[in-house]
Amino acid sequence: MAEKKLPQSDSPFATKIDPTKEKLSQDQMHFIRQAELEQWKKTTSKLRTRNVVTGLAIGALVLGIYGYTFYSVSQERIMDEIDEEAKRARLKGPRTGAN
Repeated sequence: MAEKKLPQSDSPFATKIDPTKEKLSQDQMHFIRQAELEQWKKTTSKLRTRNVVTGLAIGALVLGIYGYTFYSVSQERIMDEIDEEAKRARLKGPRTGAN
C-alpha cells in the first residue's frame, strides 16, 4: 500500500504521530498503548454484541428449518397409504389355494 501523508496541524495535541519513525519517550509509548487498548475494548464490545445477535439469528433459522422438517415429515402419510392399498389389494384379490 502507498504510504499516506498525515495532515499537519498547528495544535500539538491534534497531530498524528508515527511511533516507528519518531523518537518517543516511555511515557508517551505507554499513553499510546493505553489509548489503543481503550479503542480496542470499545470496538470488541460492539463486535461481540453483533456476533451474539448474528449467532442467535442463525441458530433460530436452523431450529426453524429443523422444526419445519419434523413437522412436514410427520404430515406425510405416504407409507400409510401404500400399506392401506396393499391391504385392500390382498382382500380384493382372487382367492386361490396359494393365498
